[in-house]
Amino acid sequence: MTRTHLPGILAMAAIVVASNILVQFLYGNWLTWGAFTYPLAFLVTDVMNRVYGTAAARRVVLAGFVVGIVCSLIGTQIMGEFGPLVTVRIAIGSGLAFLIAQLLDVGIFAALRDGRWWKAPLVSTLVGSSVDTIIFFSVAFSGALSFVHPATDVSWASEVIPMLGFGPEAPLWVSLAVADWAVKLSLALIALIPFRMITARLGAR
Repeated sequence: MTRTHLPGILAMAAIVVASNILVQFLYGNWLTWGAFTYPLAFLVTDVMNRVYGTAAARRVVLAGFVVGIVCSLIGTQIMGEFGPLVTVRIAIGSGLAFLIAQLLDVGIFAALRDGRWWKAPLVSTLVGSSVDTIIFFSVAFSGALSFVHPATDVSWASEVIPMLGFGPEAPLWVSLAVADWAVKLSLALIALIPFRMITARLGAR
């Protein structure tokens, strides 16, 4: 690791910590405030990939993964109204989703880096964000994966309701996942602006 990578590592760590805190606070019926900060992790990864290459991006991802694990371990020890703030399933889902989605983002970005400037960050973030959402919400809340940690009660997440309050009926966790995914896709588009500005300032090609 070089000093040039340190800002990326610190930025990723800050995003992971902030997201783990903000996920405890609701924004409406289907989202938490963490849904608006976590997607910035893809921006950090893509900037590092563009400026310093895939090896640097992977180092930043691994640093974020370690910070996320520490946050999850702390969360499992803090008791809230309904039990630990972070259940075992949430911890596993969060760690798997982050690592797989971010590394996938790095790989896709590398494959597309020689195309138009927007193509690599947009496609890699869209795919990575989608995979992240699927893995996290499935592992953390799907009744089909209750074997992951049978002691974790996710019965509340399996309540069948109209999706997002007005769509076809589906388990509650599906509405949460769809809302989260929609925010990630929106922020993937918005993030192209700071991506272009930051990489241009740092002299990336």
